[in-house]
Amino acid sequence: MLRSLLSRPLAAYVVAQQNKWIAHSEALQAQWLFRLLKEAAHTQFGKDHFFNDLLHLPANQRYEAFKKAVPIVDYEGLKPYIERILKGEKDVLWRGKPAYFAKTSGTTSGTKYIPLTRDSIPNHINSARNALLTYIHKSKKATFLDKSLIFLSGSPILEQKAGIHTGRLSGIVNHHVPAYLRSNQKPSYATNCIEDWEQKLERIIEETLQADMSLISGIPPWVQMYFDRLQARSGGKTISEIFPNFSLFVYGGVNFEPYRAKLFDSIGKKIDSIETFPASEGFFAYQDEQQDNSLLLLLNSGIFFEFIPAEQYHDPNPPRLSISEVELNQNYALIINSNAGLWGYSIGDMVRFVSKKPYKILFAGRIKHYISAFGEHVIGKEVETAMRLAMEKHSEVRIREFSVAPQVTPPEGGLPYHEWWVAFESKPADLEAFSKDLDQALQSQNSYYYDLIKGSILRTAQVRALPAEGFELYMKSIGKLGGQNKVPRLTNDRQMADQLQKLFF
Repeated sequence: MLRSLLSRPLAAYVVAQQNKWIAHSEALQAQWLFRLLKEAAHTQFGKDHFFNDLLHLPANQRYEAFKKAVPIVDYEGLKPYIERILKGEKDVLWRGKPAYFAKTSGTTSGTKYIPLTRDSIPNHINSARNALLTYIHKSKKATFLDKSLIFLSGSPILEQKAGIHTGRLSGIVNHHVPAYLRSNQKPSYATNCIEDWEQKLERIIEETLQADMSLISGIPPWVQMYFDRLQARSGGKTISEIFPNFSLFVYGGVNFEPYRAKLFDSIGKKIDSIETFPASEGFFAYQDEQQDNSLLLLLNSGIFFEFIPAEQYHDPNPPRLSISEVELNQNYALIINSNAGLWGYSIGDMVRFVSKKPYKILFAGRIKHYISAFGEHVIGKEVETAMRLAMEKHSEVRIREFSVAPQVTPPEGGLPYHEWWVAFESKPADLEAFSKDLDQALQSQNSYYYDLIKGSILRTAQVRALPAEGFELYMKSIGKLGGQNKVPRLTNDRQMADQLQKLFF
């Protein structure tokens, strides 16, 4: 009772402050650029890229000069600076040394070490807190704080790299959970430290099955695994029957749409939910209205944002836009410059603006996850939309996960095709009809793919049905089950597809 009562005035304050910065979003972003340049001017990166010179320019010339001085990079582009930090240097990307490294898997770089600084940690912690407080203020619902809460996360055990605490982002954040939530937070610290996901999941179930759970938070595929195990242990009860006071689901990390139907089937009733947009590189946005599924872009949280039109992302010199230059209903690659010491950094995600007053976005997929084995350049948003449209036509279908890979040289001969690996909870009554509808939905969105099908360069998509736990078994086989690991929606090679073939066929 005390937590919910105390949260209300804090929630009102947070929303009032939020409304203030929303009213001055463009000016605040310009201020953040100046502040970031000033703080990093004497770092090695700042010296290499003439930050002092940029600071002395008139405000209306600074961003154009910044774009010329600081190139767009991914992790590989910043890796030489990261390696200097790992060797013990300070004042490299940001003043001093990072407080943490968030350790994450890269598709081309192996293990990535993303710096978190004392200045950037509030972006992660306060944004997560403010998402809940905004919900409390606008919904007038706070009693969930008085019951048990679970945050499905990675292990909080941290290692040392060059004297810097290093671990999964969710494990790092676990060390900063406010004290007033720790007493009713699940699972226990000892359970959270278990590295093996399946062993950890069994312990989580033991600790929560009889608890009065009110809030459940995590990446959707791993939450679904938790739900499945709970239901199996309870004889098939819905999650709302197991936890009658479960009233708020908080999620992020992947596009929710492919998981929505199955998750709410498991819950057994409609409950409130909050979508968030966190990453190791920053916490970028959260849903601030229950009636609106778009996300408020956090423009006053230590990050100067840039946007590249998605269709021009791979150009040699693509246009870079500030917040004041974006247009509605266009896909943009998200670029950040932050007080974590990330500069011109492409996080690999696309967003689409649906409002400019305030600036609100929808996640539009991964810019780096695409198939273009035949020049079609199919992106994640297109395959996710195709799956949603096909499932609307085949209402009996429930999926747990899927991924798409090119089959360039089919072993059975004939034309190449896109191969959809789908873990079905409930299979289509007619798999061939489902495959046809899936392919037509993709053709309707991507004109290049349509032309390749009509020109008999490709044949229509082939769906490979996997058991419901298919991707979990695959992730286990490569040592990436649980935590923040995600199945790539699209791949340009057959590494995963060939492994799935070996496991199931």
